[in-house]
Amino acid sequence: METWPFFNQIARKLEAVNKVKEPLKSNLLNGKWELIYTTSQSVLQTKRPKLLRPNGKIYQAINVDTLRAQNMETWPFFNQVTANLVPINARRVAVKFDFFRIAGLIPIASPGSGRGQLEITYLDDELRISRGDRGNLFILKMVDPSYRVPL
Repeated sequence: METWPFFNQIARKLEAVNKVKEPLKSNLLNGKWELIYTTSQSVLQTKRPKLLRPNGKIYQAINVDTLRAQNMETWPFFNQVTANLVPINARRVAVKFDFFRIAGLIPIASPGSGRGQLEITYLDDELRISRGDRGNLFILKMVDPSYRVPL
């Protein structure tokens, strides 16, 4: 977590000049984003043995029109989770996870505890900054604006 002050300071500076005031109404949000930094221990799986943690890139895709999201791990497990997004306001959504896919194949219904909130605090065509309801910071870069979350 020693990098937290550095990344948080950069995020705060970008958030202060954010031009997209209603990101949930913006097509810039659509597509596949690569996670480049997070403080979320649940995403990084820091409580798992190192061998069982995600070791490759992590992606998140969002469809504004269907209010669907998908988180995808790459190497070595290729796990996925899909979620419904419920707008709270023009910047914040409630996230309700519905299905997990183990190894990208085996679907498992999410327990009712699979919930959270996410506020999009900065958005442009290349970068997105979000903050979770547990104080986590997420910094993502756009990798595929044409990608759509499967229904």
